Amino acid sequence: MTLTRFVSKNAFRNKRRSVLTVLSIAFSLLLLTFMMTLWHAFALEDGSAESSERLVVRHRVSLTFTLPIFYREKIRAVPGVVAVVPSSWFGGIYKDQKPENFFARFGTDPDEFFKVYRDLKMPDDQLQAWQRDRQGAIVSDSLAQKYGWKLGDRIVIQGDIYPVNLELNIRGIYHGDPDPKSLYFNTKYVEEAVSFFKGQAGTFGILADNPSDVSKIAAAVDDMFRNSPQPTKTESEKAFGLEFVAMMGNVKAFILSICGAVLFATLLVSANTIAMSIRERTREVAVLKTLGFTRRGVLGLFVSEAVALSLIGGVIGSILGRLLVFVFAHSPQMTFFPLKMTPAIFLSALLISGLVGLIAAALPSYHASQVNIVDGLRHIG
Repeated sequence: MTLTRFVSKNAFRNKRRSVLTVLSIAFSLLLLTFMMTLWHAFALEDGSAESSERLVVRHRVSLTFTLPIFYREKIRAVPGVVAVVPSSWFGGIYKDQKPENFFARFGTDPDEFFKVYRDLKMPDDQLQAWQRDRQGAIVSDSLAQKYGWKLGDRIVIQGDIYPVNLELNIRGIYHGDPDPKSLYFNTKYVEEAVSFFKGQAGTFGILADNPSDVSKIAAAVDDMFRNSPQPTKTESEKAFGLEFVAMMGNVKAFILSICGAVLFATLLVSANTIAMSIRERTREVAVLKTLGFTRRGVLGLFVSEAVALSLIGGVIGSILGRLLVFVFAHSPQMTFFPLKMTPAIFLSALLISGLVGLIAAALPSYHASQVNIVDGLRHIG
């Protein structure tokens, strides 16, 4: 019998206990991988290369306040600014108010939208059709697939914030990575129907000439409107997105605390199970030493068994965590923060599971390797 075969058979000699240990580690790793993915999405995800060149201008006080549309031309005059496009949240209701029918709906300028959001891809003929149709709209390919929309279809968005129902013609289907899951329409459609909406914009999207110009542009824009009745707050696209996370409190600290608690609990469960297993095998250790196994060999066997169990649990937990991330990534609530488990997160979870097994087995295995042959053979337990 090879050492590998010996380790694999002994790892599952008590099948019930081994299976329960694997499942506990798998559940812990499922939670850990999901938390790590959230952390990556909220704090580490850089987005596309183009997003590093974009800024968002909003009202300094709150997103609920709008900005005058004439700010657009003043912003365009700032050195380093390539393009500026207004964007206004419409809200509204599609079909009903069920969560599965929620997606973002924005009014914008079709003529300059794709000049700022260059990472969104759509055929030129569809862009021209959108620009020519005042009631035209474009949707992401994921939304089109979800609702079965095709070019030329007509959809109705019931107004809730604004007293107007949008009857929109789908003129384009775009692709983005990450997927924005959003619908965009010509803001002039609402301006013509709602008088108080005219001349206003919720935010302005800015494309900078170079990522190094982002901070300078932000400072210049805010200085320009510092003493105006509607002061601005200009920040990078990533910082703007993280403000939504900040509304929920210190999410980063919350995620880290959960990860720490998960690791600690997993370590305790693994250490207790491994210690119990090793104590039951004291006489076996003596027999192994009688057959010529050294202390280092015994130590290696027990540690290998523990690491093997942890890795099996880690693989199962990471796979289940990937499925959980997939489910959450396709939920309407994650529209603004697309979740994606990277290979680095998957491999990190496996590494953590292996380390947990190693640390949990280190002390019990060391004590087992020090057992005297005579004392081990006399042991009753």
